Amino acid sequence: MVTRVGIGYDSHRFADGGPMILGGVQIDGDSHLAGHSDGDAIAHAVTDAILGAAGAGDIGTHFPDTDPAHRGRDSIEMLRTAVARVADRGFVPQQVDVTVIAERPRIGPVRAQMAVALGAALGVAPEAVSVKGKSNEGMGWVGRHEGLAVIAVATIVGARDSR
Repeated sequence: MVTRVGIGYDSHRFADGGPMILGGVQIDGDSHLAGHSDGDAIAHAVTDAILGAAGAGDIGTHFPDTDPAHRGRDSIEMLRTAVARVADRGFVPQQVDVTVIAERPRIGPVRAQMAVALGAALGVAPEAVSVKGKSNEGMGWVGRHEGLAVIAVATIVGARDSR
């Protein structure tokens, strides 16, 4: 078996009006994440990590924001599509570790729901998905509540190297 690791990153600004979609979970509130798709920064970072691990490009290559077909698109569905493209290269996800850097929303209350939604899209058990929330201690654009950032690491395995 061949094991590969990929890293993904995404950030989005907050915009007025809720709800927010994050990790495939709807979070009620007075803001959402601005983006061409539904703005789910967790799903975007995980998608980049999965694609990167397989050497299959990035989310912008597969789902360009210049394509009107992606306007408002469900990011969990994009993640499922990325998993299928990685499978075409002979790999399947094994686990994902996600860190959300934000002052709000609080991740703890929805962490388990996110693990279920992401695990279903990845084809792994929720226990193979770790989602953590970290404050930026009031510093910078995250600390000023302008938006949030996400870092994701994904491990994929395959029967052979795709080179």
